[in-house]
Amino acid sequence: MDFWPEFLASSWGREFMAGGLGGMAGIISGYPLDTLRIRQQSSNSGSALSILRRVVATEGPGALYRGMGAPLASVTFQNAMVFQIYAILSRAFDSSVSSTDPPAYKGVALAGVGTGALQSIMLSPVELVKIRLQLQNTSYPTLQLPRAHTGPVGVAKSILKTEGLRGLYRGFTITVLRDAPAHGFYFWTYEYMREQLHPGCRKSGQESLRTMLIAGGLAGVASWICCYPLDVVKTRVQAQSPSSPQKYNGIIDCLQKSVKHDGFGVLWRGLGTAVARAFVVNGAIFSAYEIALRCLFNNGNIQTENTIENNLDNT
Repeated sequence: MDFWPEFLASSWGREFMAGGLGGMAGIISGYPLDTLRIRQQSSNSGSALSILRRVVATEGPGALYRGMGAPLASVTFQNAMVFQIYAILSRAFDSSVSSTDPPAYKGVALAGVGTGALQSIMLSPVELVKIRLQLQNTSYPTLQLPRAHTGPVGVAKSILKTEGLRGLYRGFTITVLRDAPAHGFYFWTYEYMREQLHPGCRKSGQESLRTMLIAGGLAGVASWICCYPLDVVKTRVQAQSPSSPQKYNGIIDCLQKSVKHDGFGVLWRGLGTAVARAFVVNGAIFSAYEIALRCLFNNGNIQTENTIENNLDNT
C-alpha cells in the first residue's frame, strides 16, 4: 500500500516516472511515421505519401499503429533507464564538475555513446518484434506471420520457438553500432541547443516549453542523420526470418547487396520520413520528461509547478 508514495518520494522513482512518460509521449506521437519509415526502408515501394495512402486504403488506419504494443509496453522501463544511465555516466566522465553545475559537453557526448550501447540490450529484441509486425501485408508475402501470432507477445514467442534466444537478438550488433554514436549526438545536441536558445538554462532549469520542443526535436534529427545508413541495414537484417528467403549473411553482406541492387541512394531511403518523425517524437520526449520532472520535483535547480505553468503561458 505504501509502495507508490515511497517510490515517488525518491529521486529514482520520480526520474523513472518522468522518463517513462517522455518515452510514451514520443512513441504515441511518432509511431505512424515510424511505420512508413520501416516500409520505405524494406523495399522500393514509393514515397511516404503513396505508402500512407495505400496502407490506409488497403489495411485501414489501424495498420499505422501495428506493433506499437511492443515498444509501448517496454518504453517506461527502457526510457527511464536511458535517462538514468545518461545522468550517471555524464557525471562519471566529467567528475571534476560540481554537482550543482551541468556536465561539460565532452562528458555529455561520451555519456550518450555509453548510454546508446547499453540500451541496445533492451531495444534490439523490441525493435525486432516491431519490425516483423510493421512489415506484415507488404509486398513480401513471406514476411507475413500466422494469424495466431499477430500481437507482439505472440510474435516474440514464435521467434523464441523457431529461432531461439539468438533469433530474438538478430541485428543486435548493428543496433549497437547505430545507437552508440547516435546517442552521443542526441544528448550533445539537446544540451547545446537548449543553452543556445535559452542561455543559462542548463544550470537554472528555466527554459520554456518552446525551447524544450525545438532542442529536443533538433537532437532527434541530428541523431538520425548521423546513423541513418546503419538503420537501413538494421531494418533489412531484422526483417529476415526462417520462413523468408535469407537475402543477407550479416551486416557487410547486407550493405554490399543493398548498394549493388539499389544504388547508394538506398542507404538514405526514407530519411525525410525519419527526420520528420524524429523532430516530433524527440520534441515530445524531452518536453514530457522535463515537465514531468518539474511537476514531481520541488527543490534544487528544478522548477516548481508554478514556474512551468508560467513558461507554458509565455509560449
